Amino acid sequence: MAFLAQALDRIKPSPTIAVTQKARELKAAGRDVIGLGAGEPDFDTPDSIKEAAIAAIRAGQTKYTAVDGTPELKAAISEKFKRENGLDYAPSQITVGTGGKQVIYNALAATLDPGDEVVVPAPYWVSYPDMVLLCGGTPVTAECPSQTGFKLQPDTLESAITPRTKWLILNSPNNPTGAGYTPAELKALSEVLLRHPHVHVLTDDMYEHLVYGDFEFATLAGVEPALYDRTLTMNGVSKAYAMTGWRIGYAGGPQPLIKAIAKVQSQSTSNPCSISQAAATAALSGPQDFIPERAAVFHERRDMVVDMLNAADGISCHRPEGAFYVYPSCAGCIGKTAPDGTRIDSDEAFAGYLLDSVGVAVVMGSAFGLSPFFRGSYATSTEALREACTRIQKACAELT
Repeated sequence: MAFLAQALDRIKPSPTIAVTQKARELKAAGRDVIGLGAGEPDFDTPDSIKEAAIAAIRAGQTKYTAVDGTPELKAAISEKFKRENGLDYAPSQITVGTGGKQVIYNALAATLDPGDEVVVPAPYWVSYPDMVLLCGGTPVTAECPSQTGFKLQPDTLESAITPRTKWLILNSPNNPTGAGYTPAELKALSEVLLRHPHVHVLTDDMYEHLVYGDFEFATLAGVEPALYDRTLTMNGVSKAYAMTGWRIGYAGGPQPLIKAIAKVQSQSTSNPCSISQAAATAALSGPQDFIPERAAVFHERRDMVVDMLNAADGISCHRPEGAFYVYPSCAGCIGKTAPDGTRIDSDEAFAGYLLDSVGVAVVMGSAFGLSPFFRGSYATSTEALREACTRIQKACAELT
């Protein structure tokens, strides 16, 4: 349709949202489907946070706020960065958006010109490359194979950087793989970045509090202070506080960049929801004890899912450090034939086979830039996960 912008031809709808929607539609039609596509906790928002939102409504906090966040929320974010990350960001260095996705998009829209490049390690969250394209930039994929634990290596980063590189997007723990970078691994990447002063870094720390075993979270600006002025440290309340629908993300960074992000936001959505901001202030400032309790549940689910998937014929599943995803290889299933005669020739075909044959919805690895894998979320009940993995084992056993 000639009326539509040509920029739309460069992007595709979110595959993860598409899989989740298809699972919903099949359930509504009466199919027995277990959806492992959604990236949101199955826990509810804590009552103390809900009560803060209700109190804000009753207090009349229903008007416009400052474009990029209330003073109260910015103060809570500043304290969070100090308390948990050892980072000092003044309120003027903090931006609040309608979810982490908007913060990332705003940053790219405020900085990218045609021809500018953004290094995106793969596997990547599905939205990164398309947001770069929509903002006129060029995504440069840096492959992170399973042999490296799905982590970007210094030599790979070095090879991906050119004079046109403007950003590196670094997500730890990672969606879709759950891979988390240690301080030593971040330090090694920072040594490369220090040799290229024109490159800025956007760290997506959304899964900061969902880490397991003896893994300890670290963020780049905290590991290498020399990169502080070149880093946008992004986070949000969606995952740790089970507030996906409240839509609050935030970031700390250089003041000129933060002002530019506010300028973009002032001409798009204006301020995030005032009630959600009050709730996020309570989340960051209030009790935090439920976070490790919920992380412990995810830890148990991770171990069960990894063990059960590794017991499936043709599946090999890496044990992730964090987040609530697994990213198993289905290479051992490629080339096999389903009972109905359909040949499994890709991870997309494998994901389709799981949905059609046993009613398990996962997302194909090609959506995340690395095949042949698939992503499964274990942010659902333990019972549903056990049943889903049993079904996947059955589906794999029936391939010939």
